[in-house]
Order: sequence, then C-alpha cells, then structure tokens
Amino acid sequence: MNLKLISSLFLGLFLILNLQAQPVKKHGNLSVKGTQLTDEHGNATVLNGISYGWHNWWPRFYNKESVKWLATDWKCSAVRAAMGIEPNGGYISKPDWSKEKIEAVIDGAIESDIYVLIDWHSHGLKLAEAKVFFAEMATKYGKNPHVIYELYNEPVKDSWQQVKDYSIELIKTIRAIDPDNVILVGSPHWDQDIHLVADDPIVGFSNIMYTCHFYAGTHGKSLRDRCDYAIKKGCPIFISESAGMEASGNGPINYTEWQNWIDWCESNKISLISWSIADKNETCSMLTPKASSEGNWKEADMKESGIKTRELLRKQAEKSN
Repeated sequence: MNLKLISSLFLGLFLILNLQAQPVKKHGNLSVKGTQLTDEHGNATVLNGISYGWHNWWPRFYNKESVKWLATDWKCSAVRAAMGIEPNGGYISKPDWSKEKIEAVIDGAIESDIYVLIDWHSHGLKLAEAKVFFAEMATKYGKNPHVIYELYNEPVKDSWQQVKDYSIELIKTIRAIDPDNVILVGSPHWDQDIHLVADDPIVGFSNIMYTCHFYAGTHGKSLRDRCDYAIKKGCPIFISESAGMEASGNGPINYTEWQNWIDWCESNKISLISWSIADKNETCSMLTPKASSEGNWKEADMKESGIKTRELLRKQAEKSN
C-alpha cells in the first residue's frame, strides 16, 4: 500500500471521527419539514441527549466542563439547560444569576459543537418574564445553529388554548430577532395531551415542534397512541424530557417499557432527551453526591439511570454514524 493511499485513509478516518464528535458541524442549521426534524442538507435528523436538572437546585453542574464530558464521553448530540422559574433561586427571584448558569451550558454546547435546548422550566404561565428572557437569548445566541428554544417545560393546569396563545406571543418575540432556529412548544397536562395540540396546531410559523414527555414506569402505549395520532395529523414531536422510572422520578426502572419507547422513537425518527444531570436521592437523578461538578464521571459516580442512559446514548451515537 503506497504512502498516499495510507495518508488518504487516515485523513478520511480523522474527518469521520471529527464529525462524530461535532454534531452541529455535521448537521448545521436544523429545520422542520412536515413532522420531521431535518438538517441543512435535507436529511432526517434525530438528537439524543441529556437534560440538566433544575438550575436553582443543582447549579454546580452548570458549567462548560460537564457539557464537554457529556458531548465526548456520553456522546450527546444535545443537552437541555433547565432553568427553573418559580422556585426559590429560580429566574423570577434571581434572573441575573439564573442567566449566568444557563449561559454557561449554552456556551459550553457551542464550544463542544452540540445542540442545546434553552428550557423555560416552568409549570405555570409567566408571559411577561418569558418574553424578556427569550428576547435576550435570541439576541445573544440566535445566530448560532446550536440553539433550540423550549418555551414552556410542562403546562399543568393551563388549557391548550392558553398555552397556544402564550406560545404564539413568544414565537413572535423570538422570530422578530431569530428567523429560523427551532422552537419547541409545550402541551397541556405535563406534556401529555399532544392529541389536543394535533387537533388545533399553531399555524403561520415555520420550524415549530411540540413536546411530549414520558416516564416509562407510568406512561406506556396509551401515550404512544396519542403521539401516533398527532403524527398522522401532521404534528411534529420532540421528546424533550424522558426517563425509565415513574413520573415522580422515583421507583424502579421499567426496562421493558423504556425500551418500547426507545424503539418507538427510533422507528419514527424522533429526538429523545433524558432526565437528568443531578445528584438528588431519587431514581431519575443520574449522579451521586460524590460525582464531580465538571464531568469525568466513573461508573461509581453514576446511579443506575445514569449508567444505562450513557450506554443508550453511546449506542445511538454509534448507529447514527
């Protein structure tokens, strides 16, 4: 084998590995075509990643180093910065500090060249405050293809009409600054009533998707049936929060139902974000209290959900490449 051929092979391998580690370089600006998330080349695209826990309770993990570890070791193509709104230490009471924490993750995602969900992690409508926040985020980060806006984590008591009206106001706010980055809209009842959204979707805007959340120990086929109904009606879905245990965040992991959801997402080419990077004493928090704030986590630093989610992400990354 001559030296030129060897050199070409090594260069090709280097480029492949480089793209594997840089999802945004590979996919570029995302858009929504019909029910499918697509990249700038027109190819169907699926993001798989991790959500940080509420920033006001687990701020120690909100740094560039942990993002880099999730990108390189866990093989995340996206992370979700979950900015708590109402609780003590949330955005309402500490807006500047809250933005500092969220922006550390956003900046880390941009540096690691992965996508990032800017999540307004609220359970109640706060339109005036949300408009100020998303205008700031769009102004600062809207030119970056890495950014995805999540307008409302989990509506609890609000009707779809209320959530729809709120979302339209925020979409207008963002689109006045950022014309094209993907926007995620919540659905009522803890992001379970996606069928209501499908019957009365938002119209007049591009690159909009709707969120559904599942916890496999609680949510099974009936919620997937709702999602299937929504897809058939032309509703693009993004799973921005999910896990294998009960909706409380506790209880045993239901591996059978969790796998059913994973298979369903893969068959429908739907993005999947898992919950969460936190060290709370609960099943869904993936890390132990002794885990470093900056990543470099060994198996002993991770709980069962963290170990299994990391395995899942690495398998998904291997398949996508």
